[in-house]
Amino acid sequence: MIKTQHLTKRYITSDIETTALNDVSLTIDQGDFVAIMGPSGCGKSTLLNVLGLLDNPSEGQYVFMDSDVSDASERERALLRKHHVGFVFQSFNLIDELTVFENIELPLIYQGMSSINRKKRVGDVLERLEIAHRSGHFPYQLSGGQQQRVAICRAIVGNQKLIFADEPTGNLDSVNGADVMKLLRGLNSDGTTVVMVTHSDTDASYAKRIVRLKDGKVA
Repeated sequence: MIKTQHLTKRYITSDIETTALNDVSLTIDQGDFVAIMGPSGCGKSTLLNVLGLLDNPSEGQYVFMDSDVSDASERERALLRKHHVGFVFQSFNLIDELTVFENIELPLIYQGMSSINRKKRVGDVLERLEIAHRSGHFPYQLSGGQQQRVAICRAIVGNQKLIFADEPTGNLDSVNGADVMKLLRGLNSDGTTVVMVTHSDTDASYAKRIVRLKDGKVA
């Protein structure tokens, strides 16, 4: 599903060139659950951004679902994200003015799905993740754990088979964090590939394997 070879990412300002990723070669198969770990500033989030098609590498090759996307345009990357990728962030990134139902529905609107099909798809995922009783609530009316559950609903509502999670339990207490990790593990058991950045050894224990970064390299 994902393969990188000698992936490098540099950020250049007028005075400084910073190498965030340095010669990263990595393979992630369909159905995998990978935890990316390492100290702050080691390149974890940069790697997630490149793998999640939010950014292009400076050098090296990135093959995503059998297509070389190393130099893909923003439009090409956006199309791939829309149909294949779901994101779960530490800060939930829900839209305060929209209800739970509307937040989850939004990716389907972007996909051009009909209203009838959107209603069924959102209803199904709300039931699956046991949050249907909150469908008419707004994000501020939910606990942190419930907000993250909604964010996961939004990430999978388009039948995306690949989820990128960036510190998904970072704003949660241990009980809600464990619930979120069990949800991700359950989705993975159903065939969804999960790539997660985390500082938590506990969260990483839910993954099938761990990739450790240090100074932009796979340690």
